[in-house]
Amino acid sequence: MATEGIVTLRGEAELVRRAGVLLDGARREFLCAAEEPATWSAAARNARRSPPPGLVVRKLYGSGVFRSPGGEELLARLTGAGVEVRISPAPPAHEAIVVDRRLAVLAGPPSAAGGPRTYTVVQEPDVVAGVRALFQTAWETAADLTAYRRNPLPGLDEAERAVLRSLAAGHTDETAARLLGVSLRTYRRRVAALMTALDARSRFQAGLRAREILGPHPGA
Repeated sequence: MATEGIVTLRGEAELVRRAGVLLDGARREFLCAAEEPATWSAAARNARRSPPPGLVVRKLYGSGVFRSPGGEELLARLTGAGVEVRISPAPPAHEAIVVDRRLAVLAGPPSAAGGPRTYTVVQEPDVVAGVRALFQTAWETAADLTAYRRNPLPGLDEAERAVLRSLAAGHTDETAARLLGVSLRTYRRRVAALMTALDARSRFQAGLRAREILGPHPGA
């Protein structure tokens, strides 16, 4: 499907065939936001070499990149090549690539039926500018990779850290609420917010992430 300046492609093979040259042709700026490394494997060629002089390459990932197969190796390769990397506590709202302020590629959601993912290639200047502005907003609120490794959740207050410790300790909601002196409803609301920040899809995942952040002896 195509309209003026906008084309929708199906699958990575078609993305490479129809837009690969455009993605590889970045000269001034290559911006990429992804929830997981596999989303843009078709554009991985841009990560395998050092950026040419004058090209700014910025990559924004959610915290799930650390748990994705090959995620740590990817981050090491990117930083070694001089790519700027930032981490958002939550997955980027929109997975996108912006090239030289003239081209944007938006990834559609994964197909529940297992079919090919869609990619929308945009060359309409106003739309490209809007996608770039969204990326810049997310970039400014994300943490540098080194800073994120030191403190993955810098905005937590003491009440939220207490909930984090309870998750790490594996307490039931009822026990944790009683120990913290809050209502069960308040505790569960705070847990839900932390699960979003931790990019956790279950209490079990949240507990594992909490232990990663707090260390081997988190307390309660």
